[in-house]
Amino acid sequence: MSHIVTITTEIRDPIALQASCRRLRLDEPVFKTVKLFSDEATGHCVQLPRWRYPVVCDTESGTVQFDNFNGRWGEPCELERLMQAYACEKVKLEARRQGHSVTERTLNDGAIRLTIQVGEAT
Repeated sequence: MSHIVTITTEIRDPIALQASCRRLRLDEPVFKTVKLFSDEATGHCVQLPRWRYPVVCDTESGTVQFDNFNGRWGEPCELERLMQAYACEKVKLEARRQGHSVTERTLNDGAIRLTIQVGEAT
């Protein structure tokens, strides 16, 4: 039996979501209603590599819905990559909106370090 999983990581900015998909070389998110295994979800849909069903981001509530059947229909690390990319892109957008510059560096362990220089937009 499949289970629909809902996580509360908030994805609320469609522009940052779109940027995170470009960053990961994924297709652009499409707003629509999709059928997951045993349910439907509406929102900005992102198709992750080798996932049977898309990830559905409801930017009104901030929730993310997906069905990967406990990893059988999609590697959880792909969702983690999307969430990390979204967080980075959202931080960069907000910092630049406030007139700050941002530099990014990927660390050896895969973590990403963002440095914000206050008052120096680039």
